[in-house]
Amino acid sequence: MQQIVIQGKKRDDRGKNAMRRLRSSGSIPGVLYGGTGEAVPVVIEAQQLAPLFRTESGHNALLNVKIEGLTEELAVLKDWQRDPVQGSLLHVDLLRVAKDVRMRVRVPVHTTGDPQGVKLQGGVFEVISREVEIECLPMDIPEEFRMDVSGLMIGKQIRFSDLPLDPAKMKLVSEARTVIAHVVAPKKEEEVAPEAAAAVTPAEPEVIKKGKKEEEGEEGAAPAEKAEKPAKPEKAEKPEKKK
Repeated sequence: MQQIVIQGKKRDDRGKNAMRRLRSSGSIPGVLYGGTGEAVPVVIEAQQLAPLFRTESGHNALLNVKIEGLTEELAVLKDWQRDPVQGSLLHVDLLRVAKDVRMRVRVPVHTTGDPQGVKLQGGVFEVISREVEIECLPMDIPEEFRMDVSGLMIGKQIRFSDLPLDPAKMKLVSEARTVIAHVVAPKKEEEVAPEAAAAVTPAEPEVIKKGKKEEEGEEGAAPAEKAEKPAKPEKAEKPEKKK
């Protein structure tokens, strides 16, 4: 693992205005803490911290921190804050480490090669995990792990348990069965089956209009026919008188 020299000064000014002035002058406020020493507010030139963010493994770099008036100490970049809009660095936390004390770190995992399952079987290659957590001494922190995936066929995968860890120096902290990458069969588009029969359009409900009652009545029953008036009896002819 690379080592970077960081030089700085103790920071006495506090408050938002003081921090704003520091950043405008090209410096970054921070704190050095951990180990057996006390937490020390520091200020560091931003240019010195730039190499830590150029690569994925930069945050694991060992830092030889030289603060005026203090002894040189070994540290790592533990945490940092950025402006959510501009992305500029706002604050850094430096953690003291000891060369003979194991520590936990997250190391990038990269894949190399073209899987045979993609070229020969038409499969799809997917990367699931890009970092693994291990435990080791500061001087044994690897910059990255590289895994060859050229032999992967459909249904095959590589896991954290397949990483080339030296058991004498490193201990796997992440779950061993976690998948790093695999090759899967392509998803088939669902075919819409032809309909066996044309869909029957449901009949529209009959709308009953309100209005005058028809002769057959509201309930649809035919009303009794009107009784015809009886015909008037014809007048009987008067008999002729005898002469």
